[in-house]
Amino acid sequence: MFCGFAAGAWLGGAEAPIKLVNPAISPITVSLVMVCGVFLARWSVPALIRGTSHICADVGQAPHLVVWAILAGCMWAVANTLTIYAIRNVGLSIAFPLWNTNSLLGIFWGFLLFKELHAAGWKRWLGVIGGALCMFAGATMLAIASSHQAAPGKATLGIAAALGAGILWGTMYIPYRKAYLTGMNPLSFITFFTVGELATMLILAIGYRGLSPLWTELNGARPVLFWLMLGGFVWVIGDLFQQYATKYVGISRGIPLSNTNQLWGLLWGVLVFHELRGGGHTTYTQVAGGSILMALGAVAIALSSADSREHSSWRDAAQREGERYGVERDYVHAGMEGRAYEAESSRRTALDWVLILGATALFMGLAVMARPPQVEVGLGWAAALSVAMFTLMAACGIALWRTTGFR
Repeated sequence: MFCGFAAGAWLGGAEAPIKLVNPAISPITVSLVMVCGVFLARWSVPALIRGTSHICADVGQAPHLVVWAILAGCMWAVANTLTIYAIRNVGLSIAFPLWNTNSLLGIFWGFLLFKELHAAGWKRWLGVIGGALCMFAGATMLAIASSHQAAPGKATLGIAAALGAGILWGTMYIPYRKAYLTGMNPLSFITFFTVGELATMLILAIGYRGLSPLWTELNGARPVLFWLMLGGFVWVIGDLFQQYATKYVGISRGIPLSNTNQLWGLLWGVLVFHELRGGGHTTYTQVAGGSILMALGAVAIALSSADSREHSSWRDAAQREGERYGVERDYVHAGMEGRAYEAESSRRTALDWVLILGATALFMGLAVMARPPQVEVGLGWAAALSVAMFTLMAACGIALWRTTGFR
């Protein structure tokens, strides 16, 4: 549960750098650069925390999950591109709740495919379903408010893009749950996840823009590459916590909890980038009411943790996955319980240090070339939200390490 809320904070802050970028840059190009930052983070962060040797060990136990991870990455890349269109057309404070309707899909897939909520009492059903419906109602209120903020003729496009992203993200969690029921570590899964992301975005960018125009646009965007890459890196931190939430509480609870990113997106949009400024009383009422409904829904879901009977259903689903793909039973059980399967070494290899130092050097180089944003930003609020995010990351990271050792 803690991981789900920490994920919300970091996923909510990840989209903020997009607001710092010149709208003339194509959304496809913006998404491509973000995915490059994601690629660097998804390899360097696991190398820092556990080392790449653990990745090889996980793949040796469940090689079929590499395909599922790449498929999930492909879906993420398309969804992320749609979010760029949504943010530009209806703003951060409106776009977030619309694509966060993936909560409803998460509950459906979790129940249908992975026996989540099976054998759960009516109170837990009421908490999860009622909470998701509250979040959906809040998203609807914010969608209505979008008509006051979007550019003429763009509201429909922005809403469609955000909802499309929600559908893709809601379905993307199927590979997540398959991986973690089988026992794979989230740090291993995300490294192959990003292969699908980068390959898909390269195909989309080159096919949509053309190689020469794409290179010209990237070259002209050098002053803002750092902000976009940073957005991708921040997203990975949030997604990592989301992966652990999905592993330990399932997609029917993990997705809605991480979707508290809408509240963080609202704070960044309104306090830092001054969205909704000049809006009428009705607009503020709709946004505030929708946000409160979504927050109440998240609290209801957080209070509906799985009991021993539901965990028994999860173990049945995990046994089915293990038998289907020929995975060792001890490996599956160790992964589900957050304990080591075999003796682990904490030593970092030369490859690990190359990944860590290489990513650090690249980000430092891009930071040197970066220019301050040419938009009005509330620096005080930005600093306060950043401190809150880092505090959550530290607290949750320490708790996760002490409890599972990032397994």
